[in-house]
Amino acid sequence: MPEPTSFYLTTPIYYVNDAPHIGHAYTTVAGDMVTRWHRQRQEPVWFLTGTDEHGQKVLRTAEANGVSPQAWADRLVEDSWKPVLGTIDAANDDFIRTTEERHTTRVQRFWQGLHDRGEVYEGGYEGPYCVGCEEYKVPGELVDGTGEFEGQKLCPIHGRPVEMLTEQNYFFRMSAYTDRLLEHYEANPTFVQPESARNEVIAFVRQGLQDLSISRSTFDWGIPIPWNPQHVLYVWIDALLNYATAIGYGSDDPEDKARFERTWPADVHLVGKDILRFHAVIWPAMLMAAGLDLPKQVFAHGWLLVGGEKMSKSKLTGIAPSQIIDHFGSDAFRYYFLRAIPFGQDGSFSWEDLSARYNAELANGFGNLASRVAAMVGKYFDGLLPEAGEPGPAELALADVAARAVADAEAAIDRLALHEAIGAVWTLVEATNGYLTEQAPWQVAKDPSESQDGVYRSGGRLATILVTSAEALRALAVLLHPVTPRAAQALWDSLGAEVPLGQLAAQPVASAATLGGLPAGTRITKGASLFPRLEDPADATP
Repeated sequence: MPEPTSFYLTTPIYYVNDAPHIGHAYTTVAGDMVTRWHRQRQEPVWFLTGTDEHGQKVLRTAEANGVSPQAWADRLVEDSWKPVLGTIDAANDDFIRTTEERHTTRVQRFWQGLHDRGEVYEGGYEGPYCVGCEEYKVPGELVDGTGEFEGQKLCPIHGRPVEMLTEQNYFFRMSAYTDRLLEHYEANPTFVQPESARNEVIAFVRQGLQDLSISRSTFDWGIPIPWNPQHVLYVWIDALLNYATAIGYGSDDPEDKARFERTWPADVHLVGKDILRFHAVIWPAMLMAAGLDLPKQVFAHGWLLVGGEKMSKSKLTGIAPSQIIDHFGSDAFRYYFLRAIPFGQDGSFSWEDLSARYNAELANGFGNLASRVAAMVGKYFDGLLPEAGEPGPAELALADVAARAVADAEAAIDRLALHEAIGAVWTLVEATNGYLTEQAPWQVAKDPSESQDGVYRSGGRLATILVTSAEALRALAVLLHPVTPRAAQALWDSLGAEVPLGQLAAQPVASAATLGGLPAGTRITKGASLFPRLEDPADATP
């Protein structure tokens, strides 16, 4: 039987002109949460990330550092980009580099095919070019410079002067796809999300598309055009193809072909909103021209802002993930950025907000809950989970909260409303804390009927409260594993759940709220705090 179709999600491939900052990590962590969730739906998953290594910006950065562009890319990828995946606990399935042979030869095959179909022609072009964006700009997009840039036109994203370029290039007949793109947007309302991004793309395409320059002839750091090696392919129309080449497009190998057939089209391309048009206009037009299926969705998230501006190394507002993770830990990093910022909107990063959420929600809310339950099972039942008695109204109410949390989180994941999914799960954290406060097992333990000769009995009220609380924690370990994998695993281990239930990563999210999974006699241990209190969070501020 053929292998089942994979849930295929991609991040953008990141430009290697510098080391990654938390804006890059934000996208990858979001993709990691979604793909971990789909794995726990028992679906086959393919999660791709990687690096974009061609283009004028990389060339100039390498020259400024006195090395070749290949040496610059190799060093950054191995020393910075790949290691950060471990720092943020990303479980990607593949890492594609645009300088790899598996990419470059398949890109050439793609464009040779479009050239042979008459989709490409030779012509000249003159216009303003932003090296930071690696994009020709429409004059109306530019802003007037002030101060040191007085009298110059600036890129609105990078705030740097554009360059006027004149080149003899090859062009893709993108203008021919204006109507087909609009028809696709109309027929597939969720193709571009969120709604604000969809509206922007439709308005842009309705103005009419121009043919796209696909080559550069003034430098040689790129993939040579197969029919004219004096030109190299424009970095974007090389880079966009990674989503197809990485899973086997253009290969003659039967295994590669089979992987492409079961994986393409992508279910989700996660992108920053500044590269939305490349993914929602140019990329689908390229695929249409090649007769390939279009991705199911392009989702543009917002920017991380520092001091009211988009995070940027060039503006000295870039923060390395390790600056946060070394103090707060990777789970707190993941939780904060996925919950504090509505996915799809801009969000301001604040050390103070991160510290406040860490202490209130992670340390005092979730971590303290886990510690309390384990400590009481240890105190009253020598660490062995007892038999529960018949559930009462309070237990049934908590089970209802768990069921709603799963249902609401599942629906939010499908909308990529990641902050809503975490919020739905957090209702169970809050309800379980409230349940313990209201049921007060420490008071129940004083009831003489709960014990005999100093031994607390199974099936009593105290046992029921603690078993119910442990079951809520089991559900939380499953539901929070995509968000805080280290803490969730530590909680799973504390609950002794792996022996009776199996590995945490294999637990189905759909059945997380079905209470009663931990058998009586399971050993509960109180380990280190999931989120130790940080008394002096100001130490994290650079």
